[in-house]
Amino acid sequence: MKGFHGIQPSRIRFLNTNRVQRGPDVILWLQASVRTSCNHALEYAIEQANELQKPLTALFVMTPAYPEANERHYSFLLEGLADAGKALRRRGIPLVVREGDPAGMVTDLAGDACLVVTDRGYLRHLREWRARVAESIECPLIQVESDVVVPVDTVSEKEEYAAATIRPKIHRHLPEFLVPLAERRLHHPRPDPGWETCPWEDPGHILSGLDIDRSVPPAKGFRGGTTEARRRLQEFLVTGLP
Repeated sequence: MKGFHGIQPSRIRFLNTNRVQRGPDVILWLQASVRTSCNHALEYAIEQANELQKPLTALFVMTPAYPEANERHYSFLLEGLADAGKALRRRGIPLVVREGDPAGMVTDLAGDACLVVTDRGYLRHLREWRARVAESIECPLIQVESDVVVPVDTVSEKEEYAAATIRPKIHRHLPEFLVPLAERRLHHPRPDPGWETCPWEDPGHILSGLDIDRSVPPAKGFRGGTTEARRRLQEFLVTGLP
């Protein structure tokens, strides 16, 4: 693998030792970092697809039995997923959304992939999903940490009990990691993945069909997604600051 400008090597971890396969595409398994802005896993996957001269397909798996989740969580997630899907499509990357067991779904769909790139999840069940996929697929599974400024393992190798001990360790690495991440251009875009997918463009349609806890309804006045987040940030910068 080549070096990657703006994607620090310490963000990247190979979860198995498999060789790159001669498949039709590279798969980006989005599960924790459901966005296109400042997403190191996405940009790394584009780099890999370009190097292999292959298209890139993004995959997200809905889990209706996610611990403690209710209708409000799923509504916010699906709105963000629709926003990310539109942004991916503009970059020539189709988004496939499936419902079920993430590890099983990814294993099935990655059966003939060149390689799979994924983001990092920190909770036990998220780590178990990635471990299961790494053991089950024929191609490499490469994890790229993108939800923190400084990678967790770079900051500390032990449990930290106070901000006073961890803050200096984070600050020590900020010059290296607190840098802009440029968007890459996919050289071989493919608008249609050729796989059956949920209609992620219509979050309400998917939400109505999920067997989930509906005791907490969607929040009024709030919408998920990067576009809405940026709008709120800009509004705050203009009107919310003295």
